[in-house]
Amino acid sequence: MRGAALLLALLALPLPAAAGPLDQLLQEVEQARRQEARLDQEREARFRAARERQARLLAEAKARLVAEQARSRSLRNRYDDNEKKLAEAEQRLQRRQGDLGELFGVVRQVAGDVAGVLQSSLVSAQYPGRGKALLEMSEQKALPTLAELENLWMQMLHEMTESGKVVRYEDAVVAADGTETRREVVRVGVFDAVTDGRFLRYLPETGQLLVLPRQPARRYREMAKALQAARRGRVPMAVDPSRGAILNVLVQMPTLEERIEQGRTVGYLIIGLALFGLLLALYRLLSLGWVSRRVKAQLASPQAPRDDNPLGRVLLAWQENRNVDLETLERKIDEAVVKEVPRLQRGLSIIKILAVMAPLLGLLGTVTGMIQTFQSITLFGTGDPKLMAGGISQALVTTVLGLSAAIPLTFLHSLAAGRSRALVQILEEQSAGVVARQAERLHGGEAS
Repeated sequence: MRGAALLLALLALPLPAAAGPLDQLLQEVEQARRQEARLDQEREARFRAARERQARLLAEAKARLVAEQARSRSLRNRYDDNEKKLAEAEQRLQRRQGDLGELFGVVRQVAGDVAGVLQSSLVSAQYPGRGKALLEMSEQKALPTLAELENLWMQMLHEMTESGKVVRYEDAVVAADGTETRREVVRVGVFDAVTDGRFLRYLPETGQLLVLPRQPARRYREMAKALQAARRGRVPMAVDPSRGAILNVLVQMPTLEERIEQGRTVGYLIIGLALFGLLLALYRLLSLGWVSRRVKAQLASPQAPRDDNPLGRVLLAWQENRNVDLETLERKIDEAVVKEVPRLQRGLSIIKILAVMAPLLGLLGTVTGMIQTFQSITLFGTGDPKLMAGGISQALVTTVLGLSAAIPLTFLHSLAAGRSRALVQILEEQSAGVVARQAERLHGGEAS
């Protein structure tokens, strides 16, 4: 029994168990916890060190701020003191200068004016950079020195001297196409500069001489050529008293072809009708003049009628019907006169219609141009006059073209109509005379 109990007790004792997965997991968790604790301590140490460093930097910045504020107050005080001293010094300077201050103010103003004149002068093309020192003198606040005053006087004297000279020299000239070449330039004082018979314009911005794209009339260009070719003596020359302003305006003035182009379709239509009407009127005048000479020649010899003129054909009709009764003869002669009248009045109605149509077409162009102008005003406003210039130009140009066409056409129509009426009147007078002579002959025969 005791042995059996001992065996049962031995069987009840716990046996040592092998290391399982749970133990391994527990070890890993404890190891990770210890590692995280170490990392947290290191991170906390770094944060604490950074906080201390930021606190130290903040303290240093506050110290510098206090120092700079103190320095700023010191500089402000020094600035205020200097301002007071400067104001007192300026007052003393003004008191000591007296009238010289106003004099130097006038000198600076004159220097600025002279610098502007020199910059835009033709002489600066030959002597560039003359006005730079004077411009600096006009802008400076310090008193001008004696050398600067002498320079101002010398520049004024030099400009006056050069204004009375005709100088020949070589300079770079920019053509209308942009090419730059060195040419012989003849400068007439401060008024004109020419080369190869062409007038030049001076650009103060670049200091270059430009050939005007549109030159003056031919006679002025011939004067420029003669001046450049001359070596001594006196030569007539056109002078621009505005120092280039008139020539600059000349470049902007449109030519006759450009004026006609401003009339657009209506303008070309008026010109076409006017040319057709003028040619027709001249043709009719020449034809009526030729008929008038033939009629006058026929009046000189009424007994020998010819068929190359209206009066001769009327007289031939009288000779062919001389033996008929008076009423029949009168009808035959009236028929001959009626046949000649349309020939004499041919084309006159067309000339009259063209003379009436020309101003009406001009009015049409005027209305069209004004419509275009008002459309531009509606779209863009009235701020830029150039936007309205096209419509206004068309309105004015077509009006001028219409009147220019109507006036000569009306005159030529009146002249041609007068000649035609004179010839018709001669035919009627001669036909009436023929009928009267026939009536006298018949009555004389009956009386006998």
